[in-house]
Amino acid sequence: MNNPLPVRLRSARKAAKLTQQQLGVLLGMDLNTASARMNQYEKGKHSPDFQTLKRLAEELGVPVAYFYCEEEVTAELIRFIGKLSTKEQAALLEKLESGCE
Repeated sequence: MNNPLPVRLRSARKAAKLTQQQLGVLLGMDLNTASARMNQYEKGKHSPDFQTLKRLAEELGVPVAYFYCEEEVTAELIRFIGKLSTKEQAALLEKLESGCE
């Protein structure tokens, strides 16, 4: 996989049950161009800048890092960990660190 972003973006959008147009409009894009612009991101023709990607992550309920994972298992772990509170993340990290020693 060269650039995982298009695949991850499409997957997260579909999991959120949003059309390309709906997602684009949520980001503040014009109704008439939202679908085409999101399609270009999902096809890998254009990449969103970091601020746009951050807004996409917020709307889709995934961490920004999710978009950059090449491996499916790592992507799902990041998505799961992103749903935990900061306290839960710290506890998980501590448990993982103690288990690896």
